[in-house]
Amino acid sequence: MASFINEDFMLYNGTGRELYHSTAEELPIIDFHNHLSAQEIYEDKSYNNLSEVWLGGDHYKWRAMRAAGVREEYITGQADPYDKFLAWAGTVQECFGNPLYHWTHLELARYFGIYENLNRETAPAIWEKANARLQGGLSARALLKMQKAEVLCTTDDPADSLIWHKKLKEDASLSGLRVLPTFRPDRAVHLKRQDFPEYLEQLGEAAQIKIDSAASLLEALTRRLEYFMETGCHVADHSLEGPFFAEADEGEAEAIFRKRLEGQSLLPEELAAYKGYILSRLGRLYAGRNLVMQLHIGALRNNSARNFRQLGADTGFDSLNDFSYAPQLGCLLDAMDRTDELPRTILYCLNPKDTPMLAAMAGNFQGNSRGIRGKVQLGAAWWFCDHAHGMEEQMQALMDVGLLPAFVGMLTDSRSFLSFPRHEYFRRILCNKVGEIVEKGQYPRDMEYLGQMVRGICYENARQYFSL
Repeated sequence: MASFINEDFMLYNGTGRELYHSTAEELPIIDFHNHLSAQEIYEDKSYNNLSEVWLGGDHYKWRAMRAAGVREEYITGQADPYDKFLAWAGTVQECFGNPLYHWTHLELARYFGIYENLNRETAPAIWEKANARLQGGLSARALLKMQKAEVLCTTDDPADSLIWHKKLKEDASLSGLRVLPTFRPDRAVHLKRQDFPEYLEQLGEAAQIKIDSAASLLEALTRRLEYFMETGCHVADHSLEGPFFAEADEGEAEAIFRKRLEGQSLLPEELAAYKGYILSRLGRLYAGRNLVMQLHIGALRNNSARNFRQLGADTGFDSLNDFSYAPQLGCLLDAMDRTDELPRTILYCLNPKDTPMLAAMAGNFQGNSRGIRGKVQLGAAWWFCDHAHGMEEQMQALMDVGLLPAFVGMLTDSRSFLSFPRHEYFRRILCNKVGEIVEKGQYPRDMEYLGQMVRGICYENARQYFSL
């Protein structure tokens, strides 16, 4: 059976096809949020087989396999790599309407030159062909080069030594690719976590300061942020889960911090006050240093206690939350904006019901003395929204109340070196959406401007927004 992956995949109108092939198709990739390993890039990791590079760490695939009734032994367990691959091959055909079906076949085509549709019957031949390509030199760096990756922003804890980022920065052989750290201080913000006291010791050691107050915690984070910037950091990132803002001054934040260290229980409003104080103080630091702040909002993590005990975090048991947070978000952004210290900010929602709200919220804080274009962004469709419908919904919400041409575009949010065709997927959907509007007569067919807009969304806007 011939593959459905052809040159006009996801392109259903002439304008969209022209925009994609003339403008978007060959652009480099700036992936400003992912979870790749800087160590594996520096060491140019090689892979023994397709299961290792394709299935290891990919909780998207793991969830689908579990839904198909595959036993955990063949997902995260100790089964033979070939048997794991066969289990995935048997699952793929059931991914009808799921983006995993599209991503899988784009990855097979773009990295391995394989255009057969993956199923149990074609799996043995695909296994042999892909493994031959891997063993023929498809290392981590080669995979990135094939996709024209230009900038990668990984996700890193403030206590991280960044040793591998420093080595990469000094590596002259890494021509054409920059791997930059992202400052992700979630463990300092989420006061309720069980390991919070132990983390303060770890962070204090890295910052060479004893952390015994909210003030000393902020000093430690400031020192580490400076260190991150010396290593090339342009971005900070936060996961906002549950209540995250209430007005609080320094004294109130200190009192809440002391209660936590003394082992006292904290009320939800106290947790929100502490988080709001720390987040707004950090935001001002980012603004003063020309960093971008990313807010990923709405993950409900580790829902299955049984599987969390057995497998740990980030193994496919997270979900989207449905809490209401518009007033909190407005107050958080306003707390920084009052003194014109709101940094460039990207708002991502995990629950699609929040997409229009975030698009409107971004518009409240665009005005700025520096004339930054699209200062507050509605972020790309993320995680459970990262599919054709979710991408179109995100673009539509942005067009409805904002400016699509100012959008900074796509990211992978991935741990996989094979995930970069998701940028191609996004670019095809973007061009098709633009073409659809034009061909309905809702916007002039000005191909020069439309091409400029598409190039901006796919590449140039991110390069400028992140000061790259």
